[in-house]
Amino acid sequence: MDHRAEEINITGTVAPLRNVMLLNTLIKRVQNRDWDLPGLACFFGPSGYGKTMAATWNAQQTRAYWVEMKSTWSRRKFPEMILKSMGITPRGNIGDMVEQIGEQLGKSRRPLLIDEADLIAKDSMIGIVRDIYETSQGSVILIGEEDLPQKLRKWERIHNRMLDWTPAQPADLREVGLLARLRCPSLTIQEEVQKLVLERSHARARRIVVNLRQIAEYALAQDKTDITMSDAPKIKFFSGDAPSPRRDV
Repeated sequence: MDHRAEEINITGTVAPLRNVMLLNTLIKRVQNRDWDLPGLACFFGPSGYGKTMAATWNAQQTRAYWVEMKSTWSRRKFPEMILKSMGITPRGNIGDMVEQIGEQLGKSRRPLLIDEADLIAKDSMIGIVRDIYETSQGSVILIGEEDLPQKLRKWERIHNRMLDWTPAQPADLREVGLLARLRCPSLTIQEEVQKLVLERSHARARRIVVNLRQIAEYALAQDKTDITMSDAPKIKFFSGDAPSPRRDV
């Protein structure tokens, strides 16, 4: 598990984040489904909503196998990396590796989380996911961007095996407070400033974390422990908008 998982381990305050718990509920629903129900599901939402944070936390809590797809992965690399996440040495061709994965999922009854699943939404990859599911009849959760469900409509054999589609949700003020206690434990941040953080971050968890870091750096430079709205104009908040072209270069 990478450094993001380690960060999540150090505190209990990440668990109540809404998307962490939505994914947890989805995983449990798929795992506890009736025998005649399909075992694929999709967790989707815009970039920055904290889906990968939710995946890493749930991988630990549910003992799920978790892979984060990369754009450079080939058809062979994909099952190889799943097997490595399982602690199994890959062997043989792609078909052999799919059998290995299916056997392990079926035997362990542990879920498989495939993050950045938009990268498998193509003809050369999607059949591997279907074969893994059919071989194991296990629990496979695809995690991706907002339009992932629409992309998957192209493949009826995947689309009609979905038990549920769960949309990730934007952050709210409560979650800003939780993240503030995690990221800035020595600071008291006025609620109005937290509301501003939520607004400037467009309710995206990743940007909220970035803006809390901006606040922490400002507080350190100014030797402050209480942040109020009077401080807000002096803090360089990050909205994610691209800067305008400079005219003097």
